[in-house]
Amino acid sequence: MDFEEQFKERTKEFALSVLRTVERVPTTAVAGVLVKQLIRSATSVGANYRAACRARSRADFIAKLAIAQEESDESEYWLELLGSLDLIRKDECLSLRDEGHQLTAILTRSIKTAKSRS
Repeated sequence: MDFEEQFKERTKEFALSVLRTVERVPTTAVAGVLVKQLIRSATSVGANYRAACRARSRADFIAKLAIAQEESDESEYWLELLGSLDLIRKDECLSLRDEGHQLTAILTRSIKTAKSRS
């Protein structure tokens, strides 16, 4: 399996892990808002990476990678808030935040590489 397929799978697994985790979050007004934001950002990482893989130009590729990067970083933020409010277990929070951070770092490097080849 090449990098593109591996990364597609990794971003999908990140989204699935987030979805499984938020299923156990208590239903409160605050939790509902945070969970909704997290679901949107976490599922958007993989969707935008897949869109980047189908880009029609290098500029389009970079733009879509940048969106995936922003969504990954945003996911880390929502996870941090959910963890700080003790709405998700600390170990799950740390694991998901770490994966989000790694995805952000990979996307950042990919953007820099794509820009340097322009």
